[in-house]
Amino acid sequence: MKMRRVECEFCQRHIAAGIVAGRPSKGRLWRHDPMERPEVFGDALVSCAGSLAIVDLPGPGPGAQLEFVEVKDELAAEEPVGPLGTLAMF
Repeated sequence: MKMRRVECEFCQRHIAAGIVAGRPSKGRLWRHDPMERPEVFGDALVSCAGSLAIVDLPGPGPGAQLEFVEVKDELAAEEPVGPLGTLAMF
């Protein structure tokens, strides 16, 4: 599943945000390191202050109507003639 990216308010980087259970229009930013981590903190594991923050997700929500695009390719639009070569499973 491709996750939407949202700008972190602390480091201004675009970070993936996963949907929060029970709140489909909200997302939780993934954990990420601050840009200056190696210079300031050395080898210590330090997360950005915006990690795991709950943010509004951009774009249409999960309940939005999907849009179908008309097929322009003639070969893809043709219906197959005869059996498809598949077997029934049950």
